[in-house]
Amino acid sequence: MSRISVRGFAVASATAVTTVGAVVGVASGSTQVPDDNFEAAAADTTLLADVPLGQQAGVQVSSLTQQADAQAAAADSAAQKSAEEAARLQAAKDATAKKEAADAEAKEKAEKEAKEKAEREKKEEERASRSATRSASEFAPQSSYSVSDVQAMARQMVPGDQFQCFSNIVNHESTWNYRATNASSGAYGLVQALPGSKMASAGADWRSNPATQIKWGLNYMNERYGSPCGAWSFWQANSWY
Repeated sequence: MSRISVRGFAVASATAVTTVGAVVGVASGSTQVPDDNFEAAAADTTLLADVPLGQQAGVQVSSLTQQADAQAAAADSAAQKSAEEAARLQAAKDATAKKEAADAEAKEKAEKEAKEKAEREKKEEERASRSATRSASEFAPQSSYSVSDVQAMARQMVPGDQFQCFSNIVNHESTWNYRATNASSGAYGLVQALPGSKMASAGADWRSNPATQIKWGLNYMNERYGSPCGAWSFWQANSWY
């Protein structure tokens, strides 16, 4: 139900008063009150803009809808920013993982190439060492040989990668004395051949020539153990070879 505004009430009241006054004035012979005074008074009256209840509900619904739209827009914006940030972080993570994988692959490749190169160089050194070995016949016979003389001969006859193993055995067997003799067994020479006469297969001068003894000992180690290092491994486990 609509309410009557103050302005409407004032106008109605003023009209009624004016009408009554006019009637009274006519009756009494008084002068009529000018309408301008009434309009000025009416203009000073405060207006209350009443809104019907249905329209108030519509305004409230409209306001809630606007708030919901604003909240939804804010949520969408926040979600978009969150998605963009997540995508940025994932892209950075993927880039880091890709770089780490590439670095690991490059490192593995470099290590593999370095290993292969080292193996090639080792094989080349071994081939060069073997090709550079001298035979016993290349050494001029001497009346006697010092330990350093014998070791120098061995270095030139035994492959470089096998020399240390050969040296270990000779050092334990005879301490590089090419005339060493085992009184109990009869083993003789640098490598303690048993009997010493076995070394005659390498040369008739096996008793006095260290080169002949080295030649025989190297052949023996290669044939029986595959190499001086193979012979040294056996010697370490058994104290003989």
